[in-house]
Amino acid sequence: MNFTKEELKNIFQEISTPIEPKILEILGRDIDERSKEIVNYQILTGGKRLRPILAILSCLVMGKSAEHAIAPAAGIEIIHNYSLMIDDIIDNSVLRRKKPTTWFKYGKSIAQCIAVHYSAAVPQAANLSNNPALISEIFSKAMKVSADGEILDILFEQRGREDEPYVVKNRFLNINADNYIDMIKKKAAFLFQASTEVGGISAKASEPDLKELRDYGYNLGVAFQIKDDILDIFGKEETFGKEIGKDIIERKMGNIVLLFTLKDLSPIDKVKFLRILREERRQTQDFQEVLELIQRAQSYQKAKLLGEKYILKAKESLVKLPQNKWNKVLSDIADMAMEREK
Repeated sequence: MNFTKEELKNIFQEISTPIEPKILEILGRDIDERSKEIVNYQILTGGKRLRPILAILSCLVMGKSAEHAIAPAAGIEIIHNYSLMIDDIIDNSVLRRKKPTTWFKYGKSIAQCIAVHYSAAVPQAANLSNNPALISEIFSKAMKVSADGEILDILFEQRGREDEPYVVKNRFLNINADNYIDMIKKKAAFLFQASTEVGGISAKASEPDLKELRDYGYNLGVAFQIKDDILDIFGKEETFGKEIGKDIIERKMGNIVLLFTLKDLSPIDKVKFLRILREERRQTQDFQEVLELIQRAQSYQKAKLLGEKYILKAKESLVKLPQNKWNKVLSDIADMAMEREK
């Protein structure tokens, strides 16, 4: 039996309540009082806290109490917000969670310093876990893999950054679904996988169970990013909390909706689509023209179906894990991933 939305909201609230103080405690170490406000800003803008919640739930599903995973969960959220700060600087994004991004509020030089602070806080979170060496290794790998995914995302852009010779020389002009999955696996899904893995490690789960937790996290992460791609184009800004159509504006082909569109358009429309993404200056009507081409290719439906396939894969892993209340919560989270509007 599935939980109601209100029941899930209460469960998430209960699980996430002790995480925030732990994050602020870790971020507050080794810092002057005058800098606390700017350091805490990114975390205090909010967010779903989904990744740390997954870490706690992965510990709970294996039969251990939440307190075993609170510090690793805090570390996961610090990594996530570190990556968001860097991502916002790279993309010149001014809005996240309906609030000014850290760089837009404080300036890029200050935001870069804050990002360094976040990265240094990650091993401190691992040191508070019951397996510091292993969890620290997972955290480090997650950060490196995420950075590699970010590089791919940049190289998938079809125009822009003309002052960056490496990007201009190494752009991917022909991108397929495999390239896309490789990118989002690194940029997004691996941190989901790390979240469920550190939760399982905190519960001293067996290797077979850890594998199922990793697989669940990975497949959920892929589906989650696919839904983000859909929302980037079809979402509502007041709900999504970010500028709609940013991937089109930034000429990003690292969006499954745009990839499906390019694949299925007629030769004439394909030329038109690429011309818009690659032209030096954007025209005011470009966004609407791209939307019309997307509708013509039925890319929304195809992207949704792909995301649902990964949700099914994620839920298959739950079958092999202990069947308890927390397993059902993880299953409901998988169902929500493709239904959400933000």
